[in-house]
Amino acid sequence: MTNDSASSALKLFIVLSRAHKVIHECTNHFFQENGLNPTEFAVLELLFHKGKQPLQQIGNKILLASGSITYVVDKLEGRGFIKRVSSDTDRRVTYAEITEAGTEFMNELFPRHEQQLIQLMNALSEEEKLEAIELLKKLGLSIKNLS
Repeated sequence: MTNDSASSALKLFIVLSRAHKVIHECTNHFFQENGLNPTEFAVLELLFHKGKQPLQQIGNKILLASGSITYVVDKLEGRGFIKRVSSDTDRRVTYAEITEAGTEFMNELFPRHEQQLIQLMNALSEEEKLEAIELLKKLGLSIKNLS
């Protein structure tokens, strides 16, 4: 690897890390203002958009360790946003399902979250956003293939 190659790789890492950090901080602040942590929002958002999900699969879908899912589901269930539903066909499977209260909450919250993301990404044109998506996908897939 040349010095230029190493330098640009390090610079890219720093720029990606800083961009991720500031976006993450802004969205986390938004979630906290609305009484959620990022994991609670991720679970609610998954159920809101995808419907009921087996508890055992939620962690993989939102990239969270399965041990933490039980805690998050308990908290959201305690607030009346989700409920546990037993499978009709397999006693070993329990689903998490968003409740009417959870749906109402997300109907109000999600559009505001979406607007925040639009504002955060406004520095890029539509073409630049699409290019960034393709480049980051390419990077992620190439790293995944290394493992």
